[in-house]
Amino acid sequence: MASRLERITEQRLDSLSRIRARGIDPYPQGYHPSHTIREARVLFERQGENAQDISLAGRIMSKRSMGKMSFLDLRDSSGKIQLSFRYNLLGQERYEFLQEIDIGDIIGVEGRLFRTKAGELTLEVSDFAMLCKTLRPLPEKWHGLADVEKRYRQRYLDLISNEESKKIFILRSKIITAMRSFLDKQGFMEVETPVLQPQAGGAVARPFITHHHALDEDLYLRIALELPLKKLIVGGFDRVYEIGRVFRNEGISVQHNPEFTMLECYQAYADYNDIMNLVEEMISYIAGEVMGDTKITWRGKTIDLTPPWQRLYLREAIKEYCGIDFEDYSDVASLRSRMIEMGLEVDPDKGRGKLINELISIFVEPKLTLPTFLLDYPVEVCSLAKRKRDNARLVEKFEAYINGIEIANAYTELNDPMDQRERFQQVAMGEEIESGDEDFIQALEYGMPPTGGLGIGIDRLVMIFTGQQSIREVILFPQLKTKE
Repeated sequence: MASRLERITEQRLDSLSRIRARGIDPYPQGYHPSHTIREARVLFERQGENAQDISLAGRIMSKRSMGKMSFLDLRDSSGKIQLSFRYNLLGQERYEFLQEIDIGDIIGVEGRLFRTKAGELTLEVSDFAMLCKTLRPLPEKWHGLADVEKRYRQRYLDLISNEESKKIFILRSKIITAMRSFLDKQGFMEVETPVLQPQAGGAVARPFITHHHALDEDLYLRIALELPLKKLIVGGFDRVYEIGRVFRNEGISVQHNPEFTMLECYQAYADYNDIMNLVEEMISYIAGEVMGDTKITWRGKTIDLTPPWQRLYLREAIKEYCGIDFEDYSDVASLRSRMIEMGLEVDPDKGRGKLINELISIFVEPKLTLPTFLLDYPVEVCSLAKRKRDNARLVEKFEAYINGIEIANAYTELNDPMDQRERFQQVAMGEEIESGDEDFIQALEYGMPPTGGLGIGIDRLVMIFTGQQSIREVILFPQLKTKE
């Protein structure tokens, strides 16, 4: 017995055959509507029923027939409007052809605007054209697909049937546009750097590896944008930024996708204090431009993004929230023992820096409800940051948090090539320094001015602005396990 989907598909294939038998192309090359639906509404507000005839195009979302009168709802990217089809206006042949139009079909219409007695703006259709005959029905639940995984695998259906989902991605686009606008106004230049690199550098993460057949060598998808951008600072570009895709062959969670979007920017003659000011000004600017307010709602809380943001020293925050002063545990063994005493599970392969990061994740992050800069990290945490001027055991690094979610990572960039070499050697644990790191050290030997650098995870930022709990809700096509 045929399934419901098979029956509907068969009916639509029959309709397709009838349309073609009439000599009508159900997939014509183009159509040029005079207005969007939003523009049509504005036109009617200004001119009322004196407005000239217009044409619209979009997808049919509902259909109601009452003898010699039919009402259809048309949606385009700007909104939705009711259409009325009258037998007396269209004539028998054209009105009967209306039977071949199904929910989901894409059509073009011409006619005049008017308001019904119920006050609904409607287009009285004088002519129409089939632009795309659909062969599959839309999801039954117009408020959105009930199957969450299907929403991600078939995002196009989610966007058709779920206006809220569509709004998220419109906001995402506006957030990135506002980010670019802010940086451009600050004198930054947007650049592009290679996605394929001979070595994955600029972060500690497992890379994706591919093979270049012509060169007969392995290449890596970038895990960060950092090193090539700092080479541009060496080359004389004082303010640069890139918004691009970054790839990390690691776990998937509500805050992690293997492929994600990063902003990284670098400013010569700046330090991490300047970058803190830049971050709070940029985020509040984006909120004002996109949301119309510097106050946003996240998980039921109102968060004010207006500068200045709270500033907390990491050492004091860890002491306050879990009772450990990491300065008292200068080696990994003593810190590991203390964490075990606290009942924490500790990976024996993790170094001191990663253990401190675990303390941050467990005890500190959940407390950072207000927009907060967490300052001054142990030198083991970041091999690319400059040591703090009054404490060589720390680096001038901060992470920015909003309601417990890290949105930014920044530091005063290390520009001492000898210190950089020593740090890379410590990371390599006695092994030979990677060629890409050696190449970066060589660039530093030509001289990089004092520089402040910043990385912002755009996906997480969009989560906060749109109030989403999962990163998959703000990525159009998130990574999923392939169905067998």
